[in-house]
Amino acid sequence: MADIEGTIVELADLLRHPEDLDKISFLKSEFTRKKAAIDGQLKIGLKDQLEVTQNGMSSISDGQRTVNQIKEEMMRIDKLCAEAQNMIRDFPDINLVSQVHRNFSQVETMKANIESFDGRLKDLEQMLREDDLDLENQPNLLNIHYGLTQLRDIRDDAMDQIKRTSDTSLESHLQDYFTRLGDVIDWFDDHVGTACMNLIPLVQADNKGMVVRLALIIEEEEKSDNKVKALQDAQREYKDLASRFKSMTTGPKQLRGYKEKFLEAIKYYAQPQFDKAEEQFLEEPDKLANIMKWYFNDLYVVKVGMASLMPKKWRIFKTYTDIYHNLMHDWLTKHIDNPELSPPHMLSIIDWSEKYYTKMTKLGWDQSTLQPHVLDGREAELIREYRQLIVKSVDEWMDRMFAADKKSFIDRKPDSLDTNEHGYFRTKTLGDMWRMLKEQTAVAGSSNRTDVAEGVFDAMFRALKSRQNLWQNMIDSESQKYKAPPGAGAGAGADGESMQVFQDWLVAIANDQIACIDDNEDQLGYLTRFHRDLEPLVTPAYMSAHALPQLDALRDGFVDLGTHCITAFASLIFAVDFRATVADFFTPKWYAEYGMKRIVTTFDDYIADYAKVLHRSLLDVLVEELADELLAHYLSAVRNKGARFRRAEPFTDKFKDDVLTAFEFFAGLGNHREEGGGGGGGVVTVTVDFAAIKRKWRVVDKMVRLLEADKPGVVAVYEEFKRECWDLQLGWVESVLRARDDFDRAMLAAVKAKAAEVYVERGAETIMSKVK
Repeated sequence: MADIEGTIVELADLLRHPEDLDKISFLKSEFTRKKAAIDGQLKIGLKDQLEVTQNGMSSISDGQRTVNQIKEEMMRIDKLCAEAQNMIRDFPDINLVSQVHRNFSQVETMKANIESFDGRLKDLEQMLREDDLDLENQPNLLNIHYGLTQLRDIRDDAMDQIKRTSDTSLESHLQDYFTRLGDVIDWFDDHVGTACMNLIPLVQADNKGMVVRLALIIEEEEKSDNKVKALQDAQREYKDLASRFKSMTTGPKQLRGYKEKFLEAIKYYAQPQFDKAEEQFLEEPDKLANIMKWYFNDLYVVKVGMASLMPKKWRIFKTYTDIYHNLMHDWLTKHIDNPELSPPHMLSIIDWSEKYYTKMTKLGWDQSTLQPHVLDGREAELIREYRQLIVKSVDEWMDRMFAADKKSFIDRKPDSLDTNEHGYFRTKTLGDMWRMLKEQTAVAGSSNRTDVAEGVFDAMFRALKSRQNLWQNMIDSESQKYKAPPGAGAGAGADGESMQVFQDWLVAIANDQIACIDDNEDQLGYLTRFHRDLEPLVTPAYMSAHALPQLDALRDGFVDLGTHCITAFASLIFAVDFRATVADFFTPKWYAEYGMKRIVTTFDDYIADYAKVLHRSLLDVLVEELADELLAHYLSAVRNKGARFRRAEPFTDKFKDDVLTAFEFFAGLGNHREEGGGGGGGVVTVTVDFAAIKRKWRVVDKMVRLLEADKPGVVAVYEEFKRECWDLQLGWVESVLRARDDFDRAMLAAVKAKAAEVYVERGAETIMSKVK
């Protein structure tokens, strides 16, 4: 169950987005290739392990036969000894005299050794003091070792004899007597340890004598330990028989472990250098190859200068290589398992693997002989993790920046916007966002891997598209708070100052979108610069099949979001400023009021206020949106409560007056006009396609004709209207007809019948699509 859950988690990590489904075939082939490689390695490993096992079993069988032969020989010797005792007359007496003589000789020897022990120990202390003054050469090292070995044997024999006697009262006295020997041994071990820790510097200094002396001591101690192990094994197996042989009860009694300490010293010598390398690596990850030069220098010194000075059976170069390789493996895996590892450090380690094995090959080591793999064979996984680190960084940055924007946007903080060098409103995080994307693009590019870069750019495309959608949804949500009628619920009746800040934000967000795509002589837009940065880092196939469509989609998204902001801006004006004015259209108040004049005057104020802070291309869009919104609301006003057109009233003249008032305003915008709003005058040019506005406003004439036509002629007017505006809504036509003072059901039925007959091909949306 745990394996299944782990697999599901890993699949969820690999297929985080819908676009990742396109990678299934690639992932399948990659995993198939990995499985084949692993199966091959397992077969080779199994074969090797089987051979080793078979050889081991053969060696065990041979050893068992040898042990049995020795056992039989020793039993035969014991039997011969017993038989010989019966063959010789007075053998018990002779044997007793022999034992007494042997014991007397041993006592004399032990007495002489004990009497000379103190003096010999002082001589060794003097030699150690002399070597203290010359630790690089230690000329007395061999003599000290020989002397200490003798004194150790004396101590071990004495303590062994005491333990084998029934009277152990002198044991503590002997232990006190030999205490100084322990101190001298520790002193000697310090000298040996110092030499072991400085083997490579000794070889580099061409101090061959010191290296050879040290090797002789370690080799002798290794032999001694092997003998002790053999004796301990024999004593465990044949305790009674072994006690009869003097050669098995004399000599060293304990393992001293100098060979193991020698191997540990190799690690202790390398570890501080790894620690120093770690500090440098954390500061400058791109210089890992230079930081690790000492590693290969050490192995080269061992290969060239040390191997000939050590016993061949040690295979010292192989020993050093295995120890160093395992330290390198542990050092690298410690870093790659660190969840806080930064992308540059991860990349440096990934690149280092190939360089490492190249250098080891030059030293004579094939990659297959260096086990375990320095990165545990996790390069593909690490590359994916490296890419994911960058993606994670991008997502976190985008989330933090949008969260900051969202808070400022919702709180309506007056000082939360910036202005650029042209005085246009801008949000504070746009430049930071593109700067961050450029930095992460450089990080992805530094990997020199197109698969990494392409994965990162996929994440950037998703993040940018998501940001566009989040802005649009948030704009729509906040706009509804102002469009709700007073007393209709949360957000209704928001204060005017808050609305002005909201409108400033809409302008700033719209300006941001233009900054992303506006390529001019002075500076390219952010998106174009992003395009130039990513193109050299990806494959041509990815660029043409994926990147270019994504870039085009983003460009369209920036245009759409900018336009959406302006549309929301214009819609907000009608929802708040003109709510009461529009509600009076086509009612009895309409004839006496100058509603259209008030509207265009307000338009003029808005344009004057925002002309200086709104991008010039968006100012033209704002005028177009205002014209469309005005026309849509004007036509939709036919649904107002109390809207009624009586033939006795001059409604056609009022329509004409409203249209001319609107035309006069929009036509006047095409001229140069003085900027309104704070700080310094200036001239702004508003580009108005007045002809297009007039064409759209012709639908007002169609509406008037629907109102003034006689009953039989209404159907013809409707058909003509429908053929010009395919998206004309029948519900709106019905509202217009119901506003006539002579409305009857027969008129509406005739129009509906004609609507069922008329077929009009769909085309581009007209203004009537906004009139419901």
